Amino acid sequence: MRDRFRRADRGVSITVTHALTIAITTVLIAMLLMAGGTLLENQKENSARLSLETVGERLSDELSNVDRAAIGTNDEVTATADHPQTVAGSSYTVELLPASECGDGRFLDGSTECLKLTATDADTVVYVPVKIDAEIDDDSKTVSGGTIEIRHRSTGDPTTSEISIHGGTR
Repeated sequence: MRDRFRRADRGVSITVTHALTIAITTVLIAMLLMAGGTLLENQKENSARLSLETVGERLSDELSNVDRAAIGTNDEVTATADHPQTVAGSSYTVELLPASECGDGRFLDGSTECLKLTATDADTVVYVPVKIDAEIDDDSKTVSGGTIEIRHRSTGDPTTSEISIHGGTR
């Protein structure tokens, strides 16, 4: 009976069990951290996309309102719109594009002008349709989020006009 307790391999099973438990736990924790990081990144991109769509829809309405307000006048109409400077912790840019340059986004049929909103840190691009009768002025700029100035001017003929966006001065 004493020989049974003298075997040297009894303690090995406990050591191996602990080592395997620690290894498996480490692998599981690493996998959870990686999955959590991916989930957060996806949530940030979704948040940026939704925020850009909201800002784009508001700016689209403002452009349409300025365009309607200037119909039939030779006056220059200027409006300033305040929007968030960042979306989902990322700065963004806004560009007014003619229909020929708009992507194949939702609600774009190739005959409607659009706004292209790009979040710089989230790699997110959103196209929002804009209903305007005016032509897009060559002077229109790519502007950063925040205060945006909308300019509508007549070309001399009351039936034609140009609209543009610029960075605000506030």
